[in-house]
Amino acid sequence: MAVSPPVCDFGIPAPDFSLPGTDGRMHSFADIRGQRGTLVMFICNHCPYVQSVMDRITRDARDLQQAGIGVVAISANDAASYPQDGPEAMKAEASKHGMSFPYLYDETQQVARAYGAECTPDFFGYNADGQLQYRGRLDASGRKPAPADSRRELYEAMLQIAETGKGPAEQTPSMGCSIKWKTA
Repeated sequence: MAVSPPVCDFGIPAPDFSLPGTDGRMHSFADIRGQRGTLVMFICNHCPYVQSVMDRITRDARDLQQAGIGVVAISANDAASYPQDGPEAMKAEASKHGMSFPYLYDETQQVARAYGAECTPDFFGYNADGQLQYRGRLDASGRKPAPADSRRELYEAMLQIAETGKGPAEQTPSMGCSIKWKTA
């Protein structure tokens, strides 16, 4: 079932975290934070919404990093129930897609809860002061990729945040698979 998160709660500070990455290191928000802003993405390996845009996610992340924006992806799915979303599979996924950003595992799901993440993909764009300015979608894609000439909504919003410190007033929420919460 597709889930769509709420609209952006402008100005909310980014929750800190310390999570293990596919690179074997621990990463915090301070480690990821970019001089001009930070993008925190909640993704996972098995979600068809994520898989349909993974090439665009990695393209936009590289471009945003070159613009001074920090980027991180976090998987918070219950790996006991969804082993394809566990740390070993995440390493393979990061390698397969040539991720230029850390891909972290939130085993306790506390970070996903602190952010209010609801689906994969779920995007949180922060300004240089660590204040939320974007909670929208990557682009017009859903379970199938949008046309190649689709507007790069997330990319454009993050560049606006880098330039002005403020996100666009109009944002279309992301849509994707629900985060697979632990039941016990």
